Amino acid sequence: MKLVNPSNPVTSAWLAEQGFRLDPAPYLSGAQEAKKLLERLSRTEKLSQVTAGHNGGIFNGPKFSRIYLHDPEHTVPFLGSADMMEADFSFLPRLSKEVADKFPYLEIEPGMTLISCSGTIGRMAYVRSDMKGIWSSQHVMKVVPRNGRMLSGYLYTFLRSPYGVPMIASSAYGAIIQHIEPHHIAGLPVPRFGENLEQEIHDLVEEASLLRTAFQKGVVAATEDFFKSVGLPELNDLRWHQQERDLGFAVTGLGSMSLRAMNYGRRASEITAALASVEARTLGDICEGGLLSTGPMFKRIDSDYEHGGTLLVGQRQGWWNRPEDGRVLSRAHTPRQCFVPDETVMVGAQGLPSENGLLGRAMMVTGRWLPHAYSQHFLRISAGSSDISGAFLFSFLRSEAALRVFRSMMAGSGPQSLHRGMLKAFPIPLATAADRTRIAETVRQAYRDRDRADVLEDQALALLTEAIEKEAAV
Repeated sequence: MKLVNPSNPVTSAWLAEQGFRLDPAPYLSGAQEAKKLLERLSRTEKLSQVTAGHNGGIFNGPKFSRIYLHDPEHTVPFLGSADMMEADFSFLPRLSKEVADKFPYLEIEPGMTLISCSGTIGRMAYVRSDMKGIWSSQHVMKVVPRNGRMLSGYLYTFLRSPYGVPMIASSAYGAIIQHIEPHHIAGLPVPRFGENLEQEIHDLVEEASLLRTAFQKGVVAATEDFFKSVGLPELNDLRWHQQERDLGFAVTGLGSMSLRAMNYGRRASEITAALASVEARTLGDICEGGLLSTGPMFKRIDSDYEHGGTLLVGQRQGWWNRPEDGRVLSRAHTPRQCFVPDETVMVGAQGLPSENGLLGRAMMVTGRWLPHAYSQHFLRISAGSSDISGAFLFSFLRSEAALRVFRSMMAGSGPQSLHRGMLKAFPIPLATAADRTRIAETVRQAYRDRDRADVLEDQALALLTEAIEKEAAV
């Protein structure tokens, strides 16, 4: 149960300012306190005054019938309110260009701030240069700064701040699925602090966006380098859906491992045969003495950071720029197996067989993500010897070829898991030692760039928070 802070009680004036809403959200979220604090600043402007463009620079879009295709020549990447949080956009669903062309204003542009406006309200993303050409759904609100009036990085920093997020989230309406509309946030007070501070904050965010772009390019380049180095460059452009479907195929020599037809699909079997045709070792052999298992199931005891709590990262947050929305658990009651060594590759190991699902997708734990705990829904992969690094393994396991092979290993009647026997037999091509070192360093640099981007965004937020608190205290 949440209680109103007795030192800052709800007043009748607050009720009037909120249109006499009697639901507790606007009063318990900190939104009203943030608004009152910003009123003490010497200068603020309404969000609608510092935005410009389609529908005043604050807009989402209509509901429309989506047609998903797979051919890149006839589609555009399509971003939902959860997809916009991802660090790697390689696996976005693709919307028909014919549909996308009907809504040209839903193409996102560099410098926009994206806000989730349906379901979970108030998630934020900053549109970087390499995201141009991606369309967004009606569940993503776009905020476009007015040229010459507001710097995009500064506006993004305010909107994602402890002052912006509560005010946005408190505007939500709906009994089951929450929503906000552009007019709900048009009147948000945006603090102004002069050109120097706002430019400094903007520059930090822009530098962070360049680093996130470098991360995206780095992991893609590492995968391309991997397949070229092992002599399988054709697997860089798999075109899975352009191949003939797995219908009417025959399999011989079956044993007791599985009698499920999808475990022997022709397309995945051809990928496995190609991987085994070059110098390779099985995943079970590579992970001997390392890790090839899911995490433990355990009773989760909630805590907070002030009492030594640790963030639990689940499959939903595992591929985001930052693992937001996770539960904070008591470290003392969290099994040590939930924490993983540096460069452990994590693969989505449980879920439903959905084309856009997380089952079979890979990410790597390193840097700023090492202190977190990880749920049992991840398959942990770590080599047993130092000659094959986690970064090198990740360059392959993040590929679509590996994804399709993982998804051919599904077992279970409801939520699917990965078949342990098939996992151990998965052939992993081996490049030369020099190639492995080069590819691993590309991956490591990409993750260093990503961590540095987090630091810069945090510095921008700290500068803004300090300026607001300092002026409000006068």
